Amino acid sequence: MNFTFPSSYAAMRDVQKAILDEVDRNGYTGASAYAIKIALDEGLINAVKHGNKQDPGKKVRVWANITPEVAEIIIHDEGVGFKRTDVPDPTAEENLEKCSGRGILLIEAYMTEVEWGDSGRRIRMVKKNEELAGVRNEPRP
Repeated sequence: MNFTFPSSYAAMRDVQKAILDEVDRNGYTGASAYAIKIALDEGLINAVKHGNKQDPGKKVRVWANITPEVAEIIIHDEGVGFKRTDVPDPTAEENLEKCSGRGILLIEAYMTEVEWGDSGRRIRMVKKNEELAGVRNEPRP
């Protein structure tokens, strides 16, 4: 599955629905399906809001390969990028009451693998279908 869309939440929702429909068709249920939904939502919002600054002239590109065993999703924006190590820890005392800043933490907690590339403009997220294997999925610390 390949998508390119302008940096708008409306266009983002169409892509999200198409990918989640494919996740459902491939038998993801329970915690694995929930993990993909949360990570996909956070990744797409980050690309539109933080990466492309909601500039409709900038595009977000998404590639998704969903099989019954594993879901791989790559999101790429046209923003200036960022260094993962520069993102404040949302669990630090001074950040606990902030209204944002938890998306990356959620993505990294729920997905099996997460890789950042192209100076922070690209995220690759992988989720194994742990229900298929009979393994209970819990967020990693």
